[in-house]
Order: sequence, then structure tokens, then C-alpha cells
Amino acid sequence: MLPSFSVVVPVTTDGRFVMIREYKPGVERVSLNTPAGGLAPGEAPLDGARRELLEETGYTAERWQALGSFVVDGNAGCGRANLFLARNAVLVAAPKLDETEEIEVVLLDEPALRAAVAAGEVTMLPAAAAIGLALLALRD
Repeated sequence: MLPSFSVVVPVTTDGRFVMIREYKPGVERVSLNTPAGGLAPGEAPLDGARRELLEETGYTAERWQALGSFVVDGNAGCGRANLFLARNAVLVAAPKLDETEEIEVVLLDEPALRAAVAAGEVTMLPAAAAIGLALLALRD
């Protein structure tokens, strides 16, 4: 069974999106992705989102907005993705990566992010969904 996880779309105070590039074995290529990761037993989704943002990028954020919680596989009922928008993200530390992670942090403005999604650089459905929902939420 796929465990629950959190996905974060962080936006800096100057409106840039904090994204990561990393090799994903499931798609066998380097992909543009959002900070994300599995939840520890008993960990609240927002706490997991904050932890993953800091660990993978070195950023923290001031304002958090839940974008929804979705079951990844509706037939098997497994893998709950908890999506968040993190506003006013600021760099506070160096990323703290696991020995298996090789992540490049990249900052993209909205047109560049939209172009990357359209070009297929974002290969993971939870990241694509989170980005789309974040862009909608930012219009409000």
C-alpha cells in the first residue's frame, strides 16, 4: 500500500516558485518536482509538508493553505496526497538531504513554471495537481 504523503508548492516573497529537479526512478529521468515526501507515523500532513520543504530546499514559509487531500488510486484506496500552498517562502538553511537524494533547487517565475508543466518537465501527477491548484489559489 502506498503511504500518505504531503506535497508543497512554495512561493517566495517576490513571487517565484521553489521547485526541485531530481531523478525519479518511476519515470526513469530527471523531473521538475515540488518538495514532497511521505508522512512519518502519526505525523500531521501540514507538519510533514513543513518538514519536507525545509529538508529538501532549506526554505520555510510564513503562510500555509491546504489545497486538498486526494486518494491517488481510487480503486485500491491507497496513497493519500495532501497538497499545500506555502506563501512567503524564505531560505533559512541549506537542504538536509538523505544519502539517496540528489536534488537541485530551482526558482521559477510563473511563466517559466507554466512552460515547464506544458513541456512535460513535471512528470508526477501529485506535483502537477498541486501546481494547478496553487495557481488557482493564487488568483484569489
